[in-house]
Amino acid sequence: MRVHILDDWSDNLRNLPCFARLAAHDVTVWTDHAEGPALAERLREAEAICLFRERTRITADLLGELPKLRLISGRGAWPHVDVGACAARGVAFASRKPAEAPNHAAAELTWALILVALRDLPRQMANAKAGLWQTGVGRSLHGKTIGIYGHGRIGQLVADYAWAFGARVIWWGSEAGRARAAAAGGEVPASRAEFFARSEILTLHLRLCPETQGIVTADDLAQMPLRSILVNTARARLIAPGALLLALNAGRPEIAALDVFDREPLTDPADPLLSHPRVIATPHIGFVTEEEFDLQFADVFDQVNAFAVGRPINLVTSAGA
Repeated sequence: MRVHILDDWSDNLRNLPCFARLAAHDVTVWTDHAEGPALAERLREAEAICLFRERTRITADLLGELPKLRLISGRGAWPHVDVGACAARGVAFASRKPAEAPNHAAAELTWALILVALRDLPRQMANAKAGLWQTGVGRSLHGKTIGIYGHGRIGQLVADYAWAFGARVIWWGSEAGRARAAAAGGEVPASRAEFFARSEILTLHLRLCPETQGIVTADDLAQMPLRSILVNTARARLIAPGALLLALNAGRPEIAALDVFDREPLTDPADPLLSHPRVIATPHIGFVTEEEFDLQFADVFDQVNAFAVGRPINLVTSAGA
């Protein structure tokens, strides 16, 4: 099959062990991002498309321009894919949603950002390289209260790290999530307001869906303690539009450590949030490790091979539906 892989911006996939699984196919790897007519033109001959997470939206208009397309292969949830349009066009869409393993890479980056923010590492490192020695004082993690919003697999990993460092963990989330946290022996504050008011470090670990979009509001952030830290390695749109910038300017939280932004790739150094003096930013690398890529794309490529031999797996929609 003619297989196109989208949005491999760092050109990493062809160097991973899993890439050999596509040896029987004619593979094109795109290392930049395209939209609209440019995207349709580059995919004109594609029989299968491999998605790189949620970097490209699959719309009815795009599918209408791709008469040879038979399969779209992805992994995880699919808010970026018009499943109904795939079914209407007879395009198979396959995506494995693994339930058994948490994303260790995302949890590890979350913990790294917490430590970076507390110890003021970006400024300390820049000053050391500039010949300035011990120009500030960081803060210890031991004894801090970490509020984890979302009692899922990643949140539970972060809680394990917190306990190992001697921090206190409190939980919030949906009613069902709070019940799971309490049943597991976790501490759930009596109210949402108490959760935000006690979270010296707040970290978000929710899926983005219509119910969670904008779920963290300006009023929530205004209740955070002075000198608090917000960490977001999940999705930017979990926070209401404009709320974080207003909150930072008001000093609650004092620091935001962000791996996700409303617009990605975000390449404008003058962006108000990216350039904010109290924002620590990474370019959505929570899942970007060699090990995580190899794990995820092995599934994506296996779906291509299974479809090619007539035994498709992990179908959300079927060809010819």
